[in-house]
Order: sequence, then C-alpha cells, then structure tokens
Amino acid sequence: MKNGIVIVGTTFVDIKGFPYNKYIPAGRNAGEVEFVHGGVGRNVAEDIANMELRPTYVSMVDTTAQGEEVVKKLHNHKVNTNYIVAAPDGMGMWLAVFDETGDVVGSISKRPVMDPMSELLDEKGDEIFRDCDSIVLEIDLDKEVVKRVLRYAEKYDRRVYAVVANMTIAAERRDFLQQIDCFVCNLQEAGILFVDDYSEMSPEELCDVLSDRVVSAKIPSMVVTLGSRGSVYADRDGRKGICPAGRVKVKDTTGAGDAFCAGVAAGLTYGKDLTGAVEIGTRLAASVITVSENVCPRFQPEELGLHVSHREPEPHFYGSEDLVK
Repeated sequence: MKNGIVIVGTTFVDIKGFPYNKYIPAGRNAGEVEFVHGGVGRNVAEDIANMELRPTYVSMVDTTAQGEEVVKKLHNHKVNTNYIVAAPDGMGMWLAVFDETGDVVGSISKRPVMDPMSELLDEKGDEIFRDCDSIVLEIDLDKEVVKRVLRYAEKYDRRVYAVVANMTIAAERRDFLQQIDCFVCNLQEAGILFVDDYSEMSPEELCDVLSDRVVSAKIPSMVVTLGSRGSVYADRDGRKGICPAGRVKVKDTTGAGDAFCAGVAAGLTYGKDLTGAVEIGTRLAASVITVSENVCPRFQPEELGLHVSHREPEPHFYGSEDLVK
C-alpha cells in the first residue's frame, strides 16, 4: 500500500552530553556535546525507512530552519513526509547526560504543542490511514490525537502497535491498550503500568508474570525490553517467550527501544509471528547502541526475512500555511 507503515508521533531535537572519563554527578565533567534529531516517533520512522521500507510519518516540526532540516533528512531516507505539520513550538527538546557506560544519568524534556495534529487528522485522516499497512502510535500523545488514530484504525481495520515516551501519561490510558495489537515498553515502564517492581526478577520470572498480567488486563500482546538481558513477550492467548540480547560494545543506549519497536512493528506487519518480530527488534536495537546516532544503520529487508515492495512517496512538505490560520 502506498503509505506503508504509518507512524504517528513526536519530533524532538536531542542534546546529549558524554564524559571523557568516569562521570561525577556533582563535578564538572569534560566531554562531548552532540545535537541529534530525536523523538520516539521520528526515530521509529527513520528506523523503518532504514530497513528499506517506505513508511509515512505523521508529526509536527517547528517553523525554524532546524524543523526544515528534520523533514529534509527524513525525506532523504525515503520517509513519506507529506503529513508533517510546521507550527510554532511544534518540536520538542530533550537534554540528556550520559555516564561512561552509555546510560542516561539525568535528563529534562520539553514536549511540543500538539493541537495542529488533531486538525491534520480531521482533514487528512482518511487519506493517511485508508492506504496504510499498519500504524505505530505513541500512546502518550494528546488524548484527542490518540482517539482519532484509533478510530481510523478501527474504520479501516488496521493493526496498531504502540510505543511510549512518557509512561506516567500512558498509564492513565490503560483502556487504550486493549485496542492496541502490540505494546512495546521497557522494564521500568512495565512496572509503572502494572504498579509493581520487577527490577529483581529474572527474565523467566518476568515472562510468567507478564503473561498473567496481559491476560488479566486484556492487552492483545506486549513486549518488555530488559536491556542487556534481552526481552520477554506474551499475548492474551497464553503464548509467551524470552529473547536474549546480542553482545555488543555500548556507546549510547538512546533510541534502542525505538529501533526495537520499529523491528517488532515491521515484523508483525509483514508476516512474522511475535517471536520472529521480537528477533528483528533485538537485532535492530543491538545495531543502535554501538553508535551515538538514535537510529539503526541500513538493512535490506531480505536480511531480516521481510519481502515487501512499495511505491515511492510523492515529495511534498505539508506546511503550517495549510493548517494554521
């Protein structure tokens, strides 16, 4: 279908600080500072494009040259950017400090203003979702945006895969998760969702617990990433499993979860079962954490066991002059 996988999410600029030596929380740390295009939805869109698929990204950027640069880069990666709205404060910002192992030790984020996105979906929703293969949705977007996406998914019988940027917000929307075909999150986020602490559990123990939780909460399927310990997954029909992580040298863990979600969504969209989809997600996540970029390198879909053909998207930038009066 012409719109491929449609990703509905946020666009950020990430500011990352890396120490040269051991990170001292209360000290002055010499190191490197990098500016990288980010945002969960934006990362997932580029990850899917880097599998040589042809996704469509529904989002916002601001009206600065930086916003134009984000759109240009995505378009160059063969992402359909027809449905990106340019508006003041349309892009978020994330400031993060990493320790010497590549883990985040402190961060502050500024979320974008999402009102024009609802207007876009009202005007272009049928055009966007009628011709898509599936949908990846940031479940913690403004509630009205999420409701609109789920309505279109039901209207056109499209599968929805959810990822999260702010689990505290997403935990308030547990009913939405019953309308999601697969929800991907990390260990801490799963603990917030189910109001429990899973940090001391082994993957085997967590797999059993997750299976019980998914069935009782009536969530169709769910995957929980565990960092270096891999991931666990379960569905409401009682199927469950564990996928180990690959052994790589870690540079920066940012974007690993997004790449994992992209792999799971692509796998489930194009014929893999949950086990096979999680294996693709694991491979993509491993490729991200070895570099400071937020996304995976290029893969041919055949390398991942995917056999898909897509039409090239028509080049267009859907600007603020079309929506914001």
